[in-house]
Amino acid sequence: MATRYFGQRIQRNEDPRLLTGQALFVDDVMLPRLAHIAFVRSPHAHALIHRIDTKSALKREGVIAIFTAEDLGDYWQPAPIVVPPPPIQDMTFNKRTQPPLAKGKARFVGEPIAVIVAESRYIAEDAIRDMQIEYELLSPVLDIEHALDANQPLIHDDLPDNLGAHVVQRKGDYDRAAQSADLIIKRRFDYDRGTAAAIENRGIVASWDTRDQRLTIWDTTQAPVPIRNGLAKLLGLGENQVRVIAPFIGGGFGPKVMMFYQEELIVPWVAMHLGRPVKWIEDRAENFVGTSHERGQVHESEIALTADGKIIGVKDTFIHDCGAYIPYGLTLPLNTQCTLLGCYDVQHYTTEFEAVFTNKTLVAPYRGAGRQHGVFVMERLLDIAAKELGIDRAEIRRRNLIPPDAFPYHNEIIYQDFAPLVYDSGNYEPSLDKALEMIDYQDFIENIQPQLKAEGRYVGIGIATYVEGTGIGPYEGARVQVMGNGKVSVVTGIGTQGQGHFTSFAQIVADQLGVEVCDVSITTGDTNLFYWGAGTFASRGAVVAGNAINEAAKDVRQKILKLAAEKLHVTEDELELTQGVVHLKHNPNIFIALGDLATQANPLRGAVKPGTEPGLEATNYFGPERGATANGVHAAIVEVDPDTFDVHILRYVVVHDCGNVINPLILDGQIHGGTAQGIGNAFYEKLVYDDQGHLLSISLLDYLLPNAMNIPHIEIGHEVTPSPLNPLGIKGAGEAGAIPVGPVFAQAVEDALSEFGVEIREIPLSPSRLWELVQQAQGKV
Repeated sequence: MATRYFGQRIQRNEDPRLLTGQALFVDDVMLPRLAHIAFVRSPHAHALIHRIDTKSALKREGVIAIFTAEDLGDYWQPAPIVVPPPPIQDMTFNKRTQPPLAKGKARFVGEPIAVIVAESRYIAEDAIRDMQIEYELLSPVLDIEHALDANQPLIHDDLPDNLGAHVVQRKGDYDRAAQSADLIIKRRFDYDRGTAAAIENRGIVASWDTRDQRLTIWDTTQAPVPIRNGLAKLLGLGENQVRVIAPFIGGGFGPKVMMFYQEELIVPWVAMHLGRPVKWIEDRAENFVGTSHERGQVHESEIALTADGKIIGVKDTFIHDCGAYIPYGLTLPLNTQCTLLGCYDVQHYTTEFEAVFTNKTLVAPYRGAGRQHGVFVMERLLDIAAKELGIDRAEIRRRNLIPPDAFPYHNEIIYQDFAPLVYDSGNYEPSLDKALEMIDYQDFIENIQPQLKAEGRYVGIGIATYVEGTGIGPYEGARVQVMGNGKVSVVTGIGTQGQGHFTSFAQIVADQLGVEVCDVSITTGDTNLFYWGAGTFASRGAVVAGNAINEAAKDVRQKILKLAAEKLHVTEDELELTQGVVHLKHNPNIFIALGDLATQANPLRGAVKPGTEPGLEATNYFGPERGATANGVHAAIVEVDPDTFDVHILRYVVVHDCGNVINPLILDGQIHGGTAQGIGNAFYEKLVYDDQGHLLSISLLDYLLPNAMNIPHIEIGHEVTPSPLNPLGIKGAGEAGAIPVGPVFAQAVEDALSEFGVEIREIPLSPSRLWELVQQAQGKV
């Protein structure tokens, strides 16, 4: 098979629709008799609900109905858990998931209490002010380090304390191994909350057809098939009665794979109950409190080393903030445990966490999904160790890299896919070398930095490595069909949120079938068109769905060759597929166009051989044995203003290895976007609560997102270590840009401020926080 498109920088097929306003988003869905929903949300972080009076609100003209938890009957029940925890020995897990509407108690600001249905969203919002709700305020639990104190209120009254989960995992014997260490470093690290702030907030439209007894839902979800399956079960319907459509989505980043949000449970129920279509579109204020957060962890960590900088072992104990519920299982803290070891050969590792409930918005994956925390801890420990041992920061990393002949490398810590994490392949030193070369590391250290510091400028450099577990199962599938006009249709069950699927998937098919990329149409996220799949998350779309598409296209290719050989009276080996035709290799003038062959494959009359399948069409699935592990190195040079403590990134370099690359242009875009989010998480963004659990940064005026002026030009290099776990040899890349930015940023800023003796052990930073750290380091506070 000739490879014309795989690996090429091809511009995206989907962009013309997006740039001309022709792409369908959930809020574009308009239906006859469409009603609109607004949610009455708790203004309190922790409160008993004694009374809800809807009479005044129902009198407002245009209000159709109001529902509270009491009106839901048997439908009121806690939501299913998204990912049950794996069977880890001696694990404690207290499953507590969010109900559709709060009943008797509100557990975080923004929790839905009631739903108002009206002829317009304006009327529904106005009716919120007519609602009369009697609360009894309770003390909120906000500090994760004190959530388990005996004097803390109980968030869930049926539990003895606020513990969500407790997990201990071990590799080797750290305590014993550490006795031989020449140096043990102990530090506390704090990684605070942030939010994805996607350009498109969440939204749902639901329509119940009473005649056909079918429910259609348009949802900003990253997992349309699981949403379909779950809602069908909850609503007492068959899966064939529920159609979920995930159209174009303005950014997913993880929060939109969370299920089931309260709104996802309520909107379809209301549509069925009223017998008319309803719409809810989240506004930005709702997004800050209603859409899941991520990142809140506090670590007590130590690393044991030899005098020459070799890691003997690591011990890490941390507290993970669940928020008020724990709907996503233990994916995030497990990712932290696994990812902490990174690219390094660590034979002894003890990791323990307590996941605690707090009166804050629930926590679920956001780009990186717990990996940032682990990478931050390990990379910062190595920075501190390098300083204490007098070893160069890059060199201490080099000395501990897993050698290329050690793969597959057994991490041994149970990962989010329920099995001990195994690194499938890797060659880490070339990535490190390339990053150091691209950032001019040695020249900066020896010449540029001393010269600039002599001029009174505060400049520093940072470097960090990482491993990203990607491409987890269980499976994805695809259907590939050559149509009568010669075009190719591809349908898959995953959704798309800007990853370039319509192009990268088309490149795979175009190579298999010998057609142009522009002649391959991709359809994603419609459960009526493809029935099975898990979704787009965990950097798995290209790995799992891409390989399923490749296998289905190979099956169609075989059908084409077989049928064409029969029609042309030759052997299959004599045929070639190019430019939309199948022709003889030795005589291209003898050919059949694929469209004509597709028509002949579906005859209207005549007999066919037993076992013949009509059409040039195939469906296939792919499920990996385990996830593929990508890796990379980030490096940055920053300058700190000594008066304002603002930080300017002078250079930023990313070297990434995600195996074989389908489309380097799209891959670069993924890395750019992830790095931008990582920079925001490191220096600009922070969710701030007051002492009563009210979110203070509840708008984009208060929650500072980086803009184009804050993001530097990102220089990208690629290494290629193919994965042996899938035929295409690819690994995921969706979260690679975001994962290591925190430690790179902290290390570079710390280096720039080295004369002040600052040691940075927290993220996010800010100018004011940097000023405070400098004051503390100088003993002024």
